[in-house]
Amino acid sequence: MSPRPDPGRPDPDALLARAAREGRGRFKIFLGAAPGVGKTFEMLAEAERRYAAGDDVVIGIVETHGRAETTARIGDLPVLPRARLEHRGQVLEEFDLDAALARRPAILLLDELAHSNAPGSRHPKRWQDVEELRAANIEVWATMNVQHLESAAEAVARITGVRVAETVPDQVLSSADAVELIDIPPAELLERMRQGKVYRADQAERALQGFFREGNLAALRELALRRTAEHVDADVTGYMRAHAIEGPWPSGDRVMALIGTDAAAEGVVRAARRIADALKAPLVALHVERPDSAGDAGAALRLAEQLGAAIVVVVATDLPSAILDTARTRNVTHLVVGRGRPPAWRRLLGRTLSAALLREGSDFALHLVPDPATGPRPPPPAIRPLPAWLPWVTPPLLVAAATLVGLSLDGLVPDAGIGMVYLVPIVAAAVGFGPLHGLATAVLAFLAWNFLFLPPRYTFTIGGPQDVVGVVVFALVALLLGGTTGGLGRSVRAARARLAGLRRLVEFSRRLGATAGSGDLLDAIAQEAARIAGCPACMLMPLPPAPGETAPEPVLRASAPLDAEPDEASMAAARWAMAQGRATGQGTDTLPAAAWQFRPLRTVQGEGAAVLGLLGLRPNEPLGTEASATLTALIDQASVALERAQLVEERARGAARAETEQLRTALLTSLGHDLKTPLTSIRGALETLATPNLPPATRDDLVAAASEEAARLGRYIANILDIVRLEGGQVEPRREPTDVAAAIEAAVARVGGRAILRDIAPGLPPPRLDPVLLDQILGNLIDNAVKFSGPDGKVAISARREGPEVAIAVEDDGPGIPPGDLHRVFDPFFRATRTDRVAAGTGLGLAISRGLAHAMGGRIAAESPIAQGRGARVTVRFPT
Repeated sequence: MSPRPDPGRPDPDALLARAAREGRGRFKIFLGAAPGVGKTFEMLAEAERRYAAGDDVVIGIVETHGRAETTARIGDLPVLPRARLEHRGQVLEEFDLDAALARRPAILLLDELAHSNAPGSRHPKRWQDVEELRAANIEVWATMNVQHLESAAEAVARITGVRVAETVPDQVLSSADAVELIDIPPAELLERMRQGKVYRADQAERALQGFFREGNLAALRELALRRTAEHVDADVTGYMRAHAIEGPWPSGDRVMALIGTDAAAEGVVRAARRIADALKAPLVALHVERPDSAGDAGAALRLAEQLGAAIVVVVATDLPSAILDTARTRNVTHLVVGRGRPPAWRRLLGRTLSAALLREGSDFALHLVPDPATGPRPPPPAIRPLPAWLPWVTPPLLVAAATLVGLSLDGLVPDAGIGMVYLVPIVAAAVGFGPLHGLATAVLAFLAWNFLFLPPRYTFTIGGPQDVVGVVVFALVALLLGGTTGGLGRSVRAARARLAGLRRLVEFSRRLGATAGSGDLLDAIAQEAARIAGCPACMLMPLPPAPGETAPEPVLRASAPLDAEPDEASMAAARWAMAQGRATGQGTDTLPAAAWQFRPLRTVQGEGAAVLGLLGLRPNEPLGTEASATLTALIDQASVALERAQLVEERARGAARAETEQLRTALLTSLGHDLKTPLTSIRGALETLATPNLPPATRDDLVAAASEEAARLGRYIANILDIVRLEGGQVEPRREPTDVAAAIEAAVARVGGRAILRDIAPGLPPPRLDPVLLDQILGNLIDNAVKFSGPDGKVAISARREGPEVAIAVEDDGPGIPPGDLHRVFDPFFRATRTDRVAAGTGLGLAISRGLAHAMGGRIAAESPIAQGRGARVTVRFPT
């Protein structure tokens, strides 16, 4: 809440925000939509230019990821030595914060802002290191991708299917002094991937099939552009408020809802939210308190806050001035206000709020929200056709009215001048009813003028030569006016009908473009055809012919109204139209006795192409020329849209079949390779056991081996059943406080003959989990680590508290996971090239762990390498 700003005076809050930045080091973020767009390369290029100009630029930490271009770009830039931290017998390299503070360069470069620091560092996150560096008045440049923003993580997970483990609070991006968007088109980034400039060739191929799809990259690019635009908009608004500049500046849209104390206030908030969402613009909610106001706007303000609006409350007596001043200060472009029900005298004098805003705020777009209390207006009454007798009764009445006018002017106007009065009913009749009625009115007008006003009066005799000329001229003018005006009126009515038909077609085209499925499309076609033809309409679609039949059977799919349905006799005409591809039924040359008329919808290839469907009409009278032409244009558009919808559905079915086939192939491959080994071992043991005179020790070894392989086979089958249950949504956790330390000890105890290091922090809070599902997660993670660490490798499990979560990490010192596969290791049946090829398994353990963790409200992530280019760590986190 803020008081009303004084015009011409800088905003105090904006000045305080600028002053707070003065005592800190500048912060610049190079923001990208995805890895590989060139953030680090551009940061190094700009740093090299500043270094060549004499600035003290130091690289704090830069991750080249083996890219030759990035490594070469470092050049002569000084690099800060990395700190070496020992953790569980391993030496980890990390950014040296203390060395950077001691060195105090003018500009410090930090790559990967969302990076989690190694255990033993001062801060758990790199962005927290940036905060300390800025507090020491050191300018920091950093890089990050948009998917690492905390508020964008959920949207990125929905877009790409990959949940980002390392995130940065949105406040970090908002606090940056500059944000530079590093943007390249998705096609160019994909080409860089194929050329091996982002990942190695084998990793790039897998990445192109997963995270780096063109649709994913386009969505992430839009997200990065929008976040950058929001940051720029905030900078513009802050600058305007700090320098007392009145807006709005046309740099971006911003919507402001004007909240009153009436019942329509909440409707105004919801309408403003919809407008802001459509414009992808920020929303501000303004309430002006007046001394004479007794209402309460608390409910509407709370609703606005829930919908994400920035709340502003000012105190003023002049409502329009307070609104416009605040709108200009906030750089608002759209005002949303309720229509209200002001008194009649205010509406007449233009003293309503909306009228004042229209008059004084010409630089804003004004949106009026209807008052919900009034409800929808009743539809206007239908226009009935004129009675047949009215066009013939009206001309005498018009002539009689002109006669009364002439009698009132008799003696004041010459007799010839009174004849001009009779031209008015002639034009009116011709425009209103047509040229024939105009001619009839001209005859009546001539007779009345001659009888009543031309000498000798009260006779049809013409007295003098000049009267003869006047009568002839009048007659010619009257006839020409009647004929020309009547034809012009008919042309105007025809043009209006064509324009209305064209507008309907344009609107129909938009509806076709917005319709997603073929069902909605058929409903839209039937409803529009019924409107144009003014009669019931339906859509018939072909059903594949039954065995022994050659022609498809038409089936009713949509109708307007809903109860409109062709009779059996009409369906015979529909079958002929479907088979021959020609119009049949009422009003055609084929089966004209049918009550319905059917017009085929063909594919765009021409007459010989297949029939997509039939449009059925049941007209009460023959269709006019304009209606028939409009229906033909509608059928052409509907054919294109229907063919497009069928192609889209066929493509979707093809994609689903391909995905199903891929999953089935993976399952069969897994079963073929991974179940063959235990079955072979069991069969060999059984055949050897059948050998007579077998020593008891050998017999015991064979039985133990067969039992072990049978247990292994049982685990494979159980994993397959578990993944089916997870994907079918059949897992319902039974939550209860769970001792994490005891669960870890129980899982470790089942691993026989292998030492596992444990590091469990004391006093861990017990999260509410399903103990059985947690035990299954831990068992899968430990089994995975043991399998890939080798017989002599090290496996460690740790548990600690991280803020509001309990984190359980299982790590090994095996060959690790390629960086390009980190986002796919939790997919069913996926097995990384460098690791899963050296050990047997179905590739389901991590997928099951992810599914069970998500079912209990947790999250899981993988990291690799973790030390000296080797090892992997899988961390599962649960809320406390």
